[in-house]
Amino acid sequence: MPSSTSQPAVNSADQLRERISAKTASIGIIGLGYVGLPLIDAFIKAGFSCVGFDVDPAKIDALTAGKSYIKHIDDATIAGWLKAEKFDATVDMGRLSEPDVLLICVPTPLTDARDPDLKYVVGTCQAIASELRNGQLVVLESTTYPTTTRDVMVPILESGGMKAGSDFFVAYSPEREDPGNPNFSAAQIPKVVGGLDPNSRDLAVALYGAAVAGTVAVSNCEVAEAAKVLENIYRAVNIALVNELKVLFDAIGIDVWEVINAAKTKPFGFQAFYPGPGLGGHCIPIDPFYLSWLARKHGQTTRFIELAGEVNTAMPRYVINRVAEFLNEAGKPIKGSKICLLGVAYKKDVDDPRESPSFVLMEQLLERGADLSYSDPHVPSLPKMRHHDLPAMESQALTPEFLSQQDCVLIATDHTAFDYQQIVEHAPLVVDTRNATLAVAEGRSNIRKA
Repeated sequence: MPSSTSQPAVNSADQLRERISAKTASIGIIGLGYVGLPLIDAFIKAGFSCVGFDVDPAKIDALTAGKSYIKHIDDATIAGWLKAEKFDATVDMGRLSEPDVLLICVPTPLTDARDPDLKYVVGTCQAIASELRNGQLVVLESTTYPTTTRDVMVPILESGGMKAGSDFFVAYSPEREDPGNPNFSAAQIPKVVGGLDPNSRDLAVALYGAAVAGTVAVSNCEVAEAAKVLENIYRAVNIALVNELKVLFDAIGIDVWEVINAAKTKPFGFQAFYPGPGLGGHCIPIDPFYLSWLARKHGQTTRFIELAGEVNTAMPRYVINRVAEFLNEAGKPIKGSKICLLGVAYKKDVDDPRESPSFVLMEQLLERGADLSYSDPHVPSLPKMRHHDLPAMESQALTPEFLSQQDCVLIATDHTAFDYQQIVEHAPLVVDTRNATLAVAEGRSNIRKA
């Protein structure tokens, strides 16, 4: 339990640093999702022991049984953690005093008004505060707006009487995950680290430096928070640019994919971004608006962010309008047409459906009366999503018979597992939002881009 008054740390910064160096420090990860599990893997592979905390008993039961619920962390990996006695999972937040280090990896969504929703961060910090002990290092990894760590997190942690920077230590190090990218595991991605004070920063740098490819120490938590938001704003704005150009080029008969492929041959001054049916994932559709909210609080505007949001949010509607046009060419309305949407995960070859534009596409197709189905080898059953009300569905096998019965197949996510040759051979109409059919498109008149 926390002390009622500030007192010298039982485990000083030097003692914690020694435990980190010797890899005897215990690491607690709060939030066992797409960020938390890869982090655990990186620390265990580096020789540390980890305790995983989550409020979802189903996750704890699965992990305790050696089962994974995330595609890129397989069952064998979790079974290896358990066999080596390096991992323990629990819903018991009363155990938060046990680890030497606590890493917070909880969601940071938006409210319906696109304001930051920090209820998971606040709730986690309150749980930590009730168990916080001297000498612990607490690091926030969840993406958020600059000043969150200092102004939201620290006052809660200090509510029991201990002082950040002396009794316990606080840092911010934003998650950097790229699910589906085999070239980068959590251990291979450098970590930006900002501390509340030099001691906190140095401890966090030592911690991550023992488990990942490298660390980038910055002057404070606010710089680290801003760096993460910048990374995602950069992507959101550039994706919006090519989405806007796609609409323009479609109108004048130019293939935007061919344009991008030509432009990216320039060896300097250009980085390729690609259009799609909308933004998905836990970062790009959400994080830029954290900075927009902060700007409004300071009487500033973020016009690029707001405009990018408008463009990207409009893409599902554009895609559905194109589907309507293409079906109309065949003398069919959307209403009553059999339409199969390919891919509900937000990106290629992952099982993560968070913020996927496919859910918006499905809602709009149902609103127009489509006879809707979907296929996704990574998402066998349509999950319940907080902001979308869709009927229960199961992924359909893309047999020649099934494909030939569809009026339209809409490619929303370009999974490698899809047999595009078979799809274009048997589906009467294929609407491709990802340029997935390029290799099999020659001579085909049933493929349309959207």
